[in-house]
Amino acid sequence: MPELPEVEVTRRGVAPHLEGQVVTNIALRHSGLRWPFPDRLHELLAGRTIRATHRRGKYLLVRFDHGTLIIHLGMSGHLRILPAATPPQKHDHFDMQLGGQVLRMTDPRRFGAVLWHAGEDGQVEEHMLLRGLGVEPLEDGFSGALLYRMTRKRSAAIKQVLLMGDIVVGVGNIYASESLFKAGINPKTPANRISLARYERLAAAIRETLQAAIEKGGSTLRDFMGVDGQSGYFQQTYFVYDRTGEPCRICASPVRQIVQGQRSTFYCVNCQK
Repeated sequence: MPELPEVEVTRRGVAPHLEGQVVTNIALRHSGLRWPFPDRLHELLAGRTIRATHRRGKYLLVRFDHGTLIIHLGMSGHLRILPAATPPQKHDHFDMQLGGQVLRMTDPRRFGAVLWHAGEDGQVEEHMLLRGLGVEPLEDGFSGALLYRMTRKRSAAIKQVLLMGDIVVGVGNIYASESLFKAGINPKTPANRISLARYERLAAAIRETLQAAIEKGGSTLRDFMGVDGQSGYFQQTYFVYDRTGEPCRICASPVRQIVQGQRSTFYCVNCQK
């Protein structure tokens, strides 16, 4: 599944092609993705100017004067900028044409989403899918002190707490494992037993890990493809994720794999206490 870095890489890739451009056509194929497509989307957007693009967690936000288009890539979705005349393929479900170019969403599994939040309904951050999200890990509101304060009554394992998304958003499975390794914290440690000093290290590790992944174009996930059709290269620098049995890059101990909440966790028992 595309995580925060992959969505941010996507946003940065499409932004120069979208911002300030006028939508000339909308093409919808099938009835929708995870949820039905918004009613009358062509009428809502045709002739309208895209003012900005933003990201909230794993959601891409395309802002207009009268509302915001919310796009989620789901398990296997990706966006491409293509010449408008490019024929659609089997899994191409949504086109937003901008003159001679088209923003096309491809989603083989159809777990993604294209939704509309009207300006008259209030700030898009209050949309039902966004309002419960935690702080952005790359913005000023995120810190070790925040993690410490918000976990005093949480006895769940720290890896699970990170994935919940209500304290900090967008730290998915890959980047949680990598960040915990970098901070030297065992993923099974109860969240309320981690000290402020260790949370400060974890917050720094999360920032560094996500920023490095963005700079490398995201991870080479099986289903992720960037706007330019290329995969990311962060996978080549994984310390623990998907390296079961391989030697730790720091101490050479075998990387271990466990299951937490039906998700695989990878860690070094020697480096992470």
